[in-house]
Amino acid sequence: MTDERFEVRRQIAAAPGQIFALLCSPDGHVAIDSSGMLQSAQGEPVRAAGDRFVVHMDRESLNDYPMGKYDVTVIITEFEPDAHLEWTISGQIQPPIEHRYGYRLEPSEIGTLVTSYYDWSKIAEKYRERGIFPVIPESALRATLGILARTVEH
Repeated sequence: MTDERFEVRRQIAAAPGQIFALLCSPDGHVAIDSSGMLQSAQGEPVRAAGDRFVVHMDRESLNDYPMGKYDVTVIITEFEPDAHLEWTISGQIQPPIEHRYGYRLEPSEIGTLVTSYYDWSKIAEKYRERGIFPVIPESALRATLGILARTVEH
């Protein structure tokens, strides 16, 4: 890991395919979000790199910048069925910042070892200079994995 990337892992008692299906669903992203920013989503489940969907956001949940409610487009950048999903976002800030979020899934004795990551190492210097990264703390990734486990382990 670098100083510009978080990774957290958790064993989850569910098959990789079950977890991956939830992660491919726009509503699944909203359901497991621990930040409170993701309010709702529109779009079809993703099936390949390049697929997109819209998420309605509320930045007031973080109470850091007075952006209020806004939309972002989630753009899938890596797609390996039942194993890896990565995305970036495009929204009000242009050009896109290019920070990446993702999940890696590995079969395990329990079900799946899930690695969640947030990487802002490739953002443009003009965004880096603002000193706002990371947008979410490492603890939010860990909490999202807890919600993911609660959601799929029933």
